[in-house]
Amino acid sequence: MSVALDNFAGLVEVGAEVREALAAGRAVVALESTIITHGMPYPENLETAQAVEAVVRQGGAVPATIAIMDGVFRVGIEAVDLDRLANRSSGVVKASRRDIASVLARGGTAGTTVATTMIGAHLAGIRIFATGGVGGVHRGAEQTFDISADLSELAKTPVAVVCAGAKSILDIPKTLEVLETHGVPVIGYQTNDFPAFYARVSGYPVDHRVESATDIARIIAIGERLGMRNGLLVANPIPETDALDATLIEERIARAIRDADAAGVSRKDLTPFLLQRMYELTEGRSLTANIALVRNNAALGAGIAVALADLEATTSHRATA
Repeated sequence: MSVALDNFAGLVEVGAEVREALAAGRAVVALESTIITHGMPYPENLETAQAVEAVVRQGGAVPATIAIMDGVFRVGIEAVDLDRLANRSSGVVKASRRDIASVLARGGTAGTTVATTMIGAHLAGIRIFATGGVGGVHRGAEQTFDISADLSELAKTPVAVVCAGAKSILDIPKTLEVLETHGVPVIGYQTNDFPAFYARVSGYPVDHRVESATDIARIIAIGERLGMRNGLLVANPIPETDALDATLIEERIARAIRDADAAGVSRKDLTPFLLQRMYELTEGRSLTANIALVRNNAALGAGIAVALADLEATTSHRATA
């Protein structure tokens, strides 16, 4: 269910195509924008954003890229806005939950994190969101307490997030423990092992395994019927042909973390720094893998959104028959 958008006039705008699709009960998939503003270099960021929207359309759903543009929380942005974000126009920042009101108040522009994209999707009534990897508990969090707001958002916002697991730069077992504490189900799509972004396996199990998008749609529908108000994490491994060697990745991550410590990088600047260092240390292979997994997640997200729309149309038909 969406929140009444009339309450947010001038603050939240849903694009016409997205609004019409939702009103008609058609499949819609939310997409984040920090992958454009802070996750990839130009022009790969723009090309990936365009390609991911195309993948969602090919899957039978409507893409809804979410961003804050000139002081408005936009759900479904135009091509010109994608270009602005990709070119990192002056003053474009990264916005998580804590930043939303401040960025809106000053008329700012920002890429939305997983947490912020979930909020925008929920406001509009979008229940499926495809991203790259979810944020989590950073390595060394027992000293720094660096834990992504993505995890707490999953605990309280009912949006299903399709991802390639948690970024390998994170502490995956601690991330899974926090998700368990918050009651967030971790569903493995055709896998028993929680994926580690660039690698298909992390060595840690998912909560439940499913084999089809329809299975995931049923889980979402049942959770909603029961009044569950938390999100759902769908773990979708990177395609085997695009995965990187886990040992290689671990070595590069360790070096990137040492570099971050030496440079004094922390908090919200840490993930972009580490991703950039991973790109440099893998000679661009991490970027190629990142693009492949985002497209793969978008395809699954579209499949789930279509299955959920079909399931609800069938249920509605039976109810009125």
